[in-house]
Amino acid sequence: MARGERRRRGTPADGVRAAERASRGGSARRSGGSRSATGGVALAVVVLSLALGLSGRWLLAWHRARRAVTLHSAPPALPPNSSSPAVAPDLFWGTYRPHVYFGMKTRSPQSLLTGLMWAQQGATPGTPKLRHTCEQGDGVGPYGWEFHDGHSFGRQHIQDGALKLTTEFVKRPGGQHGGEWSWRVTVEPQASGTPLVSLFFYVVTDGKEALVPEVGAKGQLKFISGHTNELGHFRLTLMPPTSPVDTAPKYGSYNVFWSSNPGLPLLTELVKSRLNSWFQHRPPGTSPEHYLGLPGSLKWEDRSPNEQGKGQGQFLIQQVTLKAPFSVELVFESGSAREGRSLAPERLAGSRLTQALESHAEAFRERFEKTFQLKKKGLSPEEQALGQTALSGLLGGIGYFYGQGLVLPDMGVEGSEQKADPALFPPVPLFTAVPSRSFFPRGFLWDEGFHQLVVQRWDPHLTREALGHWLGLLNADGWIGREQVLGDEARARVPPEFLVQRAAHANPPTLLLPIIHMLEGDDPADFAFLRRAFPRLHAWFSWLHQSQAGPVPLSYRWRGRDPALPNLLNPKTLPSGLDDYPRASHPSTAERHLDLRCWVALGARVLVQLAELLGEVEAATRLSPLATSLAAEASLDELHWAPELGVFADFGNHTKAVQLKSRPPHGLVRVVGRPHPRMQYVDALGYVSLFPFLLRLLSPNSSHLGPLLDVLADSRHLWSPFGLRSLAASSSFYGQRNSEHDPPYWRGAVWLNVNYLALGALHHYRHLEGPHQTRAAKLYSELRANVVGNVWRQYQATGFLWEQYSDRDGRGMGCRPFQGWTSLVLLAMAEDY
Repeated sequence: MARGERRRRGTPADGVRAAERASRGGSARRSGGSRSATGGVALAVVVLSLALGLSGRWLLAWHRARRAVTLHSAPPALPPNSSSPAVAPDLFWGTYRPHVYFGMKTRSPQSLLTGLMWAQQGATPGTPKLRHTCEQGDGVGPYGWEFHDGHSFGRQHIQDGALKLTTEFVKRPGGQHGGEWSWRVTVEPQASGTPLVSLFFYVVTDGKEALVPEVGAKGQLKFISGHTNELGHFRLTLMPPTSPVDTAPKYGSYNVFWSSNPGLPLLTELVKSRLNSWFQHRPPGTSPEHYLGLPGSLKWEDRSPNEQGKGQGQFLIQQVTLKAPFSVELVFESGSAREGRSLAPERLAGSRLTQALESHAEAFRERFEKTFQLKKKGLSPEEQALGQTALSGLLGGIGYFYGQGLVLPDMGVEGSEQKADPALFPPVPLFTAVPSRSFFPRGFLWDEGFHQLVVQRWDPHLTREALGHWLGLLNADGWIGREQVLGDEARARVPPEFLVQRAAHANPPTLLLPIIHMLEGDDPADFAFLRRAFPRLHAWFSWLHQSQAGPVPLSYRWRGRDPALPNLLNPKTLPSGLDDYPRASHPSTAERHLDLRCWVALGARVLVQLAELLGEVEAATRLSPLATSLAAEASLDELHWAPELGVFADFGNHTKAVQLKSRPPHGLVRVVGRPHPRMQYVDALGYVSLFPFLLRLLSPNSSHLGPLLDVLADSRHLWSPFGLRSLAASSSFYGQRNSEHDPPYWRGAVWLNVNYLALGALHHYRHLEGPHQTRAAKLYSELRANVVGNVWRQYQATGFLWEQYSDRDGRGMGCRPFQGWTSLVLLAMAEDY
């Protein structure tokens, strides 16, 4: 960034020097005659004017670029040091590494990380498959959290072929450094035989902190001592393995490896490369079995000079190999939890750990029923278990990220950001749930608002923490990047084309949805948070309203549509969150996007309510006229009601005569026929058409509510036995690929987030007097049964919640597990909207 900055700063100086040279040349020529002098002065004036014009444009561009990567000046929405062990000790440690099957870290920029790998020895020829990070195609599954309370306890089941792993953890408060915790990993065969399995427990530091291993006999670590500034003194102890049934001791073989930290994304490959020596596992009285192990030394000085430096951190891993079934426990003890005590607490292991795990499990069940009342509502035990899994998977998918994102500044002219250089955003933390541990283990802005609707019912404090972190990402203009790729581990999972965020592009402001829930409640902690968060919420909404303004008053347009490329059936609109949902066939600056206008209308209403609640008179006065104008159905009708289609719609330069045709050797190519595109309403009946209804912007007496319910309930359009399809079956784009390598995404599949909004809207209108009250109630009951029933059936069949569901047969599609917004099925089961 610094080199690019200096390069840009050279421009005005060069321009001024050019003007000075022209001016001097004019002075010299003046001695030669009046015509020459006049010409020289004129040339100097022209050159100087050009230079000043270029300089002014450069200064504006430089100013925009700087603001794009400058943090907003408003006070933070969270108290100082809110993530520290002093302020939030119960949240300091957590399973904040959602991309690995099992691991924990602290909420700090330079965290101590712990994790688990495993491999079944001899199951396949050659090197055993090493499991570590959640991967979409690695054949592991189903897997996920049976219980996770978001704070102190979790139990997860992982199916890996003929093995079943159960990972459990429990935390215990105490001291000044976030308390203590214990793990238990149980491995059980699901077929005949007693497989030989290796577990790899590791700890990684990311700075100069020290790890000191104490080795015992035959490569077994007695414990690992350590010290960091945030954790003080601590000790990690791997307990001897036992039988999971009777806790009888089991014989294990041990290997250890110790090196500098190669970089977190490289841990798996490092261990794979070191699994290159054969060892013997030979319990007393049995025949030996060979296994691949880590040939390591615990003498750091034996390592190469490059590995001796501690500046890049340390990586220490203990391998224990034994016959399944077995259980192994790892115990983390904090020095400050034991200092100054005449009677130190007993180690949380063995029967004490068992007791703590069962106590937390029972507390989770009781709290879950008290919160969501599924049993009281008559749902079966199996459906209750689905609800618990949905919540636990979402909470277990919360991560803590820290790093710098890449940003392309908004240069003020559409498309000009392509000519700018990406710049690094300042280092920032982010505490957020993720959509999918296997495929999207990072923060997504429009997903997070839906995530927090579920989290909020369970633990409002967690939601305030997440919202506060997201609002901490505002740049000086009030923009938040739609996708947050923070830190090496997150960056390693993202295709290069998605690393850079564009400061001109928005995303649906779904963080407003949990804010609405706060406004409807009476929690003093929520009120205090809203007071602190208001300046940032206001800045964010103002940026959205101004930057995405459309071609006519009260219209809005998503910036960042793809251009009309020869291989795309319909240019995508990634900032909308609806990716390939059909918009105008020929993108233009004259487009009007219905869903965005509805989001802005909702935002204006929420900001006015919030300003009035907080006594922010000036802000309320400024925002009220906008909110009133956007709430007027006449204005919405004028801009987006399409009489010829009978629904609300986008408006733009459009033709239906677009299709993909095979044109060897170019493959599928976009062909535009007749009629030629013209400015008109876009005939793409689907989720976008419903947004005035979905966000409850229509009055119960609206003349348009009936037609929207008609298309919603018609199986020829949006209704399916599994939920509302994203695009009408009657649409020419239904189920169509967007390119040769780009299958349909939002073109018919059933998505839980929008179906949840639809259920909430039907629930809303069924409680309001009007001509459609009875019909809304009937559709609500039927749609809820369809959505919940299909998610439950697919979970029973596959063990996963899915990204989307087929509108044809209900099967789960896309990535899995997807315990982001698909976890909204829990709120649908609880009828909580």
